[in-house]
Amino acid sequence: MISQIIFSLAFIAAVIFFTLQVRKIIRNINLGKDVNRSDRPQERWAIMVKVALGQSKMVVRPVAGIMHIFVYVGFVIINLEVLEIIIDGIFGTHRIFSFLGSFYNFLIGSFEILALLVLVGVLVFLARRLIIGLKRFSGVEMTAWPKSDALYILLIEVLLMSAFLTMNAADYKLQMLGYSHYINAGSFPISGFLIGLLPNSTSALEIIERSCWWFHILGILAFLNYLPFSKHFHIILAFPNTWYSNLNNKGKFTNMDSVTNEVKAMLDPSFTPPSTDAIGRFGAKDVQDLNWVQLMNSYSCTECGRCTSVCPANQTGKLLSPRKIMMDTRDRLEEVGDHKAKNGKDYDDGKSLLDDYISREEIWACTTCNACVEACPINIDPLSIIVDLRRYAVMEESNVTVSLNAMFSNVENNGAPWKYSPADRLNWAEKEN
Repeated sequence: MISQIIFSLAFIAAVIFFTLQVRKIIRNINLGKDVNRSDRPQERWAIMVKVALGQSKMVVRPVAGIMHIFVYVGFVIINLEVLEIIIDGIFGTHRIFSFLGSFYNFLIGSFEILALLVLVGVLVFLARRLIIGLKRFSGVEMTAWPKSDALYILLIEVLLMSAFLTMNAADYKLQMLGYSHYINAGSFPISGFLIGLLPNSTSALEIIERSCWWFHILGILAFLNYLPFSKHFHIILAFPNTWYSNLNNKGKFTNMDSVTNEVKAMLDPSFTPPSTDAIGRFGAKDVQDLNWVQLMNSYSCTECGRCTSVCPANQTGKLLSPRKIMMDTRDRLEEVGDHKAKNGKDYDDGKSLLDDYISREEIWACTTCNACVEACPINIDPLSIIVDLRRYAVMEESNVTVSLNAMFSNVENNGAPWKYSPADRLNWAEKEN
């Protein structure tokens, strides 16, 4: 009964703490502007199933993709067993679903095979980071915490899968010895090879089995509450993030209704802009100026570096890193959210996303090629944030590069980006003749 009470309290505390952290993230995401991403629902469901569930963009890089599928599918399916562990922990039972008979044996056997695949995948990922040292796992934005975060998760998965298999091995040996309530249930194709490493003492085996059982479930509850502080929150957010993907053709820019209506009024004196059309700020200076999908993107970022590795600006030594754009946005959003929670919604700390986190050099280095958007495994869109920051610099501050200023001047005076007047545009043809 004491163990049941301890387990129940730990489980309730973990769920409450996780809920509070998720509510904080939702609060921060809701600081963004509204945007309608509920159109074409059938297409959105198809994208979510294909990209988030089917991992279609992960396997573009086969080694990482296949290993990720091992870890992703294995870890998710194995955690179905958590339901049985929770019931056993609350009610003091042992393998409550064993009444399923041969199907239960199939489930436990499948879980063990998947646990082995998870271990293989995690060891490959550790080797890629610690031994091979892939370039895309480094960068100015990859400071001590992002690097440690990735390693913590991988090590946690190794420990959890090892505890799961050791627990099953001890359980299996106790079944073979006919000890106490350890009924014959389950199939153990992997942990069965471990029983020779375990002691023959039933009391020692029970201590090992119970210790691994507690470590496994408490580890999962701790992992659950670590997610909101980690890049691995994408395990949850990948699904809504892909569902709310931008379905427009890549390269199509969004127009501000206020600007569009102003242009219409200039071209057509009879046009009357809607009275509810509030102009507000052009573009984005801080996270509150971005829309909520962009803010959700920042929390969904896996920091895998695929976006940065294909960025032509980054490859040529420019300061821009699309991954840094997303990480900076998330860090600034966390800061703004905490300040507003403590000091009220109107509090201004005098800082902004542009300049204090993301420099002008970064945003103007972007070629708007969409390579980062195409490469992202869960359809994150760093380009939209860069464009909104640029829009603010141009429309609010008239603060652009010299070359762009010349181009704007030419468009204003000549109706084209070139310095030649419209009357001189065909001079080249006359010289050819």
